[in-house]
Amino acid sequence: MQLDPEQVQPVLNRVKRAHGHLGKVITMMEEGQDCEDVITQFSAVLKALERAGFVLIATGLRECMTREANGDDSEDTIDVARMEKLFLSLA
Repeated sequence: MQLDPEQVQPVLNRVKRAHGHLGKVITMMEEGQDCEDVITQFSAVLKALERAGFVLIATGLRECMTREANGDDSEDTIDVARMEKLFLSLA
């Protein structure tokens, strides 16, 4: 299913932010900074990516449910089992 670019933009912003944080983690490791600080930053990257994934799936579910409610049974519509599989892949 293709998502509306406007709906994906907040997710894209989160991923870009996580990308920046990951760059910071790499720099910190290369500079030999304190392990606790590196892990803290690394944790922030992981949380940002997880949240982005869940927001993307939630957006897809909303879109899927809206299409179903409007009677759109096109092949683009993702069934609930596929969405559940995607959701659980982040767990």
